[in-house]
Amino acid sequence: MTHKHIMPFGLLAKIWLALLVLTGVTVGVASFDLGFLNVLAAMSVASAKALLVILFFMHLKYENRVLGAFVILVFVILAIFIGLTFFDVAWRPEAGA
Repeated sequence: MTHKHIMPFGLLAKIWLALLVLTGVTVGVASFDLGFLNVLAAMSVASAKALLVILFFMHLKYENRVLGAFVILVFVILAIFIGLTFFDVAWRPEAGA
């Protein structure tokens, strides 16, 4: 019985290598003190990695548009919650002050 893959293995290998490079970027950014921008940089790289995994390894790229719209909606809601959490932490008074 033959099994045909949606994507060629070469494309999957390139996506995997891109994920490895982005992991290296994450480690590199963590070694610099960018202040509050460290969180923004780490979240940006993590979002790019999640997008690659969702689109290619979970095959969302080949699904219908309605399912993709719901996945985008979920991530927008997640981003709102994470953003509100960051603002809450940023506006807290310092401990012991």
